[in-house]
Amino acid sequence: MPIKTELIEGVLTVTLNRPKARNAINAEMREALINIWTDFRDSDEARVGILTGAGEQSFCAGADLKEIGDYYRAMTPIERREMGIRTPGLGAITRNFDPRKPIIAAINGPCLAGGLELALACDIRIAVEAATFGLPEVTRGILPGAGGTQRLPRSVSQGVALEMILTGAPIESESALRWGLISHVVSAADLMKEATRIARLIAANGPLAVRAARDAVYQGSAIPLGEALSLEQYHAEPLRLSEDAAEGVQAFIDRRPANFQGK
Repeated sequence: MPIKTELIEGVLTVTLNRPKARNAINAEMREALINIWTDFRDSDEARVGILTGAGEQSFCAGADLKEIGDYYRAMTPIERREMGIRTPGLGAITRNFDPRKPIIAAINGPCLAGGLELALACDIRIAVEAATFGLPEVTRGILPGAGGTQRLPRSVSQGVALEMILTGAPIESESALRWGLISHVVSAADLMKEATRIARLIAANGPLAVRAARDAVYQGSAIPLGEALSLEQYHAEPLRLSEDAAEGVQAFIDRRPANFQGK
């Protein structure tokens, strides 16, 4: 199977499973990922996602180069542009699709080109010590077209992003950590343990609150602070009278873990 999934205690783990092809995404995987992330978005049981790659050679090498040529020859540039406006992007989540729930990228190896763009579309990124990160598209005469030119400058400083994008040169995990591209560097043996630990912390929280807080962060980042503070209140106020909020207060009084139901 080119993609494996496992749902345990509210955490959906999605593994890109083409290690011999460096987990490059082909048409079959793309369609599967659209369905997987759509089901994840609509599920009451799945609260947090983890995206990782099989093996140690690559997190994801981006689009499968053996198929991409056929894709470009099948349509004119205008047809491809119009298709891109309407349909989900690489791995479903890079464009025109919001899962409305947190996804953690557990980066098990080199994370380059479309692979980095896929990781950038996740909310939290952790990586093994041997991981590298880069957008080498300009070295091939093209540009990062699955969100790289837009998400990378929102994840690191503009100068760092421009150096990575314009040179195409990769960076090591320690630099990625220092510049804020990833939040943790761990050993290969601890990667999934750490990703699962973070995922379970999130999954234990009120799902309505997690979703609203995530929305507030992303929506507020594109508008002036005054408007963003009003947006924050827009998301915050309905939560105060939710059943989850009442459960959270009662659990605090009772000194027990809260049992949130997403209501």
